[in-house]
Amino acid sequence: HVGAPLPCNLIKLVDVAEKNYFAAKGEGEVCVKGPNVFKGYLKDPGRTAETLDTDGWLHTGDIGKWLPNGTLKIIDRKKHIFKLAQGEYISPEKIENIYIRCEPVTQLYVHGDSLQVN
Repeated sequence: HVGAPLPCNLIKLVDVAEKNYFAAKGEGEVCVKGPNVFKGYLKDPGRTAETLDTDGWLHTGDIGKWLPNGTLKIIDRKKHIFKLAQGEYISPEKIENIYIRCEPVTQLYVHGDSLQVN
């Protein structure tokens, strides 16, 4: 549960049709705009363009839902990504799509488990 937006921020939900989330139904990718939102990645205009749209909205990648009391709840992620101990990012969907091609496999679920490093 995220709660209510800060007074200095605008929040909107945008459609994520491929996951069946639609802003008209009160669900979608959470986008944030305001003076406290970052302006971009240092020396990385490509990554900045992937995250900030031309109107200055930050696309968080979180799927949110407006609750009746006006607060926001995170219910999903647009992309599911795991960060490995070596710092590499992987998508469980990519792993699932490779293994599901094996004839004996009929169902598959990839689960990430936190690694405790002391």
